[in-house]
Order: sequence, then C-alpha cells, then structure tokens
Amino acid sequence: MNILQINASARRDGANSTRVANSVVARLQANNPGATVTLRDLAVTPQPTLDEAALGALFTPTDKRSPEQAARVALDDALITEIQAHETIVLGVPMYNFGVPVQLKSWIDAIARVGVTFRYTATGPEGLLKGKKVYVALARGGLYRDTANDSQVPYLKNVLGFLGMTDVTFIYAEGLAMGPEAAEKGFAQAEADLNAAFA
Repeated sequence: MNILQINASARRDGANSTRVANSVVARLQANNPGATVTLRDLAVTPQPTLDEAALGALFTPTDKRSPEQAARVALDDALITEIQAHETIVLGVPMYNFGVPVQLKSWIDAIARVGVTFRYTATGPEGLLKGKKVYVALARGGLYRDTANDSQVPYLKNVLGFLGMTDVTFIYAEGLAMGPEAAEKGFAQAEADLNAAFA
C-alpha cells in the first residue's frame, strides 16, 4: 500500500486536522505493515494559487512555453504524478470560515487537469483518478456534521468524485473550540469513526 498524506492546515505544528490525519495513517500502517507513506505538508510547501500567469502557462503548448511558464506547470505536474502513484489518500482538512483552506484549494486546482485527471466525453465528464481510497480527516471548531452549514463535505465529495475518487470516508473531530470537554468528545468521535472505518 502506498499512502499519500496531505496536511492542508496553515499551521506547521499543532494542527488538529493533522492530528486526526496522523491517526488515520497510523491505523492504515497497523493494518498494512509494509505500507509506505509520502507526506506533503501544504503549510511547508504551499502550492501557488491558480492565477492569470498560471492559466497562461497551462494553456500554452508545451513547446512554446517560456522557462517561467514551464517551471510553473512543472509544479502542478509533480502533484499530479504524486497522486497518480498512490492508491490511498489521506487528507487532513481543517474548516476555515465554513470552507476548505486555500492551501487545499490550490492543491485541488493543481491536480484537476482536463485530459489528465479527468476528461469530457459524449455522456459527460469522467474522472481518471480511479481505484483510489480516500480518507478525509476533518477538524472543526463547531458542530457541523450532517447540517446545512457543512459546506466542506459536499464540496469534497463533488470534486473528488469528479476526478474519479468516489470511495471516500470522512473522519470527524468537531466541537474542538467549544471547551476542553467538547474537544475531548470531538476527538473521541474521530476515534469512533476510525473504528467504524476499519471494522
């Protein structure tokens, strides 16, 4: 098993989402002792945002790109190659202002490339990152699970599914900003979700 762990918190140290993601990876390793883990911390190596220069580089034919354009596309190419090479993906995702961090959005923008990780067909789009198992380790200050205020889960289901990754399990740690007792309960819920996922 090849595991790719993506830490999407803006924090390099002490992130609750990283703590939950680490627990998922530890469980995977316990069940698969020969597993290898690749860690990409987007706080340490953030992906540049998709701006006008990046779009220009992506839509310029390979043989006509300037050195700067080629270097920009190469950053996205590396992330695409990385996810293609791993069959198990673990995303550590905090909630920032009801959404996913810009770090994660930039990573998604980098790996979503027409003709490479998805394509359009006569019957609609087809994701090309198939056959992967994804675990999303969520950390939230409040309580959002199964409510209309949870914008993260629908978005991540949609975008991952669009790319072909439809086998997605969500691990929830919530109420982490509502006091010590609530935080303890939140991490206990994450552990319960882990137990259910690996039952």
